[in-house]
Amino acid sequence: MSISSHPFTNLTPDVVMDAVESVGYRCDARILQLNSYENRVYQIGIEDGEPVIGKFYRPDRWTDKQILEEHTFTQELFDNEVSAVAPLVIANESTLAEFANFRFALYPRRGGRAPALDSLDNLEILGRHVARIHAIGGEQTFELRPNISVQDYGHASRSFLIENDFIPAELRPAYDSVTEFLLKELDDIFESTPYMSIRLHGDCHMGNVLWRDEMPHFVDFDDARNGPAIQDLWMMLSGEREDQQQQVMRIIRGYRDFCHFNPAQLRLIEPLRTLRMMYHAAWIARRWDDPAFPMAFTFFNTERYWSEHILELREQWSKLSEPTLQLFD
Repeated sequence: MSISSHPFTNLTPDVVMDAVESVGYRCDARILQLNSYENRVYQIGIEDGEPVIGKFYRPDRWTDKQILEEHTFTQELFDNEVSAVAPLVIANESTLAEFANFRFALYPRRGGRAPALDSLDNLEILGRHVARIHAIGGEQTFELRPNISVQDYGHASRSFLIENDFIPAELRPAYDSVTEFLLKELDDIFESTPYMSIRLHGDCHMGNVLWRDEMPHFVDFDDARNGPAIQDLWMMLSGEREDQQQQVMRIIRGYRDFCHFNPAQLRLIEPLRTLRMMYHAAWIARRWDDPAFPMAFTFFNTERYWSEHILELREQWSKLSEPTLQLFD
């Protein structure tokens, strides 16, 4: 598909407003595109009412049933007084509608800022609230949404990049070598680490957390999947090992107020970080026909980018053999 023919090219402001009006709202012609690449997200002004947030889904990524499974999960969290933003019911008692070949959902607008992760108190609060999500998420697993796995995030990412010639020829041997050894070790680590797979937020970076009134509000469950609890916690860690050791202890202290945590999962922090790096590179490559991606990721697919990516993977390979963070009572 050429860039000019990408489906999102047809998602004009008029189409967005017509879609919102098709489910009973009256737009006041104010529309603001928000920061999102996988889907398209807008704040849309409503006559005599609060603005709504409209999410227009990328075609062919999720099925309707997979989207609705995520919506059901966020509504379940909301009904249990967990601070997650659930979609509005908009069409035939459903949270998902379609207009001009675009599927979309509407959400109430919620304000806030990114949490300050340099505060151990904030990290403990975040751990407590993620645990509340996991207490509900652990009651069952998604039936239709996939699992976080080495196969999906690692092997499939590597295969896509190689098969579609994204890796420069002069760097291909280095990429082949480091990813081959990395994936073998990642397979071994996941197979030997005991954990229970639960429903997760899945992409719990701080851009998806709004901090307001001294508490976090979780948004954008679009990447919700089954997986280990640590997936929703490790992205809160930063700095040197000594810093991360302090941080993880405070996060888990808060987490254990509401949910059991198996310390064996700490072994998965660096493997999950490695998989995220591999998946992110392949994600940009898979979306390269979308005009928003070359504009946003101008550094991607250059020789310098792939050289740095290979270096980062080598550094991660080394980290896999370092001692795991610990919990001390």
